[in-house]
This record gives sequence, structure tokens and C-alpha cells, in this order.
Amino acid sequence: MIIVRRLNGQPFAINPDLIERIEATPDTILVLLDGTKYIVNEPMDEVVRLIEEHRAAVVARSLRRPATSETAPPRGTGDVVPLPTRHRGE
Repeated sequence: MIIVRRLNGQPFAINPDLIERIEATPDTILVLLDGTKYIVNEPMDEVVRLIEEHRAAVVARSLRRPATSETAPPRGTGDVVPLPTRHRGE
């Protein structure tokens, strides 16, 4: 979720994955996939920056290694295990 402000300054959170487009006419309008429109106080470039930061944070969290051994994968799961082979003629 990103936090933006209505024209009266009241903040609200919105799911950036539901934003279809952003218009600047001169007010910034967020148009959602279902057609709902929200006029926000932030300029278009600020909303785009917030969305980029949100998505970067999601990717960064997904790449973080678990901090505890309880959530770590079992030992040896990343090891290379040779497959059994048959010798020719068997």
C-alpha cells in the first residue's frame, strides 16, 4: 500500500497494483482498474516515485534470507547430488 493525501490533506492508503493510470489535469487523479477515481494532493511524479519505492521494497523483502534457523531451508537442500548412472552394457 502507498499513502497519499486527499485535497483536504487527509491521508489514505491505496493498493498501487489497482491503479490503471494517473492523470494530471492539473489535479492528480488516480484511476483504478474498476474505474474509481481519486483526486490526490501529490503531483504525478511523486505518486510514481511512491509506487516505484513500494515495488522495490517488495522485491527487496522477497530476496532477504531468513534470519532464524527455524525458517531456513534444511541443510543440504542446495547441495548437488549426483544422479545414479548405469554403465553401458548393463
